Amino acid sequence: MTQDEMKKAVAEAALEYVVPGEIVGVGTGSTANFFIDALATIKSKIKGAVASSEATAERLRGHGIEVLNLNSVSNMSIYVDGADESNNQLHLIKGGGGALTREKIVAAVSDKFICIADESKLVDVMGDFPLPVEVIPMAQSYVAREIIKQIGGQPVLREGFTTDNGNVILDVRNLKIMEPTVIEQKLNNIVGVVTNGLFALRPADVLLLGTPNGVKKIS
Repeated sequence: MTQDEMKKAVAEAALEYVVPGEIVGVGTGSTANFFIDALATIKSKIKGAVASSEATAERLRGHGIEVLNLNSVSNMSIYVDGADESNNQLHLIKGGGGALTREKIVAAVSDKFICIADESKLVDVMGDFPLPVEVIPMAQSYVAREIIKQIGGQPVLREGFTTDNGNVILDVRNLKIMEPTVIEQKLNNIVGVVTNGLFALRPADVLLLGTPNGVKKIS
């Protein structure tokens, strides 16, 4: 199976977790796009969706799926999204597409977080994928210095990119993330950081991995 075929397989497997008559939270990225396409096949069974980015909202609307404002939603049964890396505890690195803050917010509202990915995303120690940190623009230099001081690594500005929230992203390279929850809290406590791409304090509940032999479930 190609990587895209594995992504498509896990996206379709995630449909089993969709609760009829309820609202679905939807993430951002290539794997999430496969889920949106799959969700369109059962759109008559759901009340609507909450999108974690403008790009996701546009794709959902393109399929005729109603996109709801999160402020009008009190609860969601599931949130489905991909990941850039995951460990065996279902801690994740997300934000390669730059939507980490909204993804984290939608995940927080959801009862269950279903992560869908191909098997290459599962690692023993996270950090090979640069950790995204969303930062208020005026704090960029200060935050970069504090990151080096507090957790090490090499923060690099994502050139030419602005988040849907109007902020910049520092991608922190050369990390070995042994304590994801500790690192997540440290980064969030730096003044000027909006949030970071570690989903460890609120990890995934289920990880569906696409493999050449089919979909593997970790929970």
